[in-house]
Amino acid sequence: MVVLKEESEESLNQLFRALADGTRRDILARSVTETPSVSDLAARYEMSFAAVQKHVAVLERAGLVQKRANGREQLVSTNHARIQRASEVLDAYESIWRQRVAQLDDVLRPKDD
Repeated sequence: MVVLKEESEESLNQLFRALADGTRRDILARSVTETPSVSDLAARYEMSFAAVQKHVAVLERAGLVQKRANGREQLVSTNHARIQRASEVLDAYESIWRQRVAQLDDVLRPKDD
């Protein structure tokens, strides 16, 4: 499928590794509705500031968020285009599997002789 061929294997791996962790998904969800600082995010989790920074860095490498300086704070915002891209990739995989199920249905359907 064209959608899948447009992404490199490593890019897809980074994207889905980033989304595989619950904390990162939560950080991403929070950054959709607000623009939290890394400090604000760190205060919400029972982990060190450095651990939250690492989670944000994984999301940033995957292109899902970007950070920008605001004084001494680093603000985290969502890259909506990259989230849309993830959705398109998942839709492409769903289409592949729907086609396979339809083919299986055709094979298993009783023939009227």
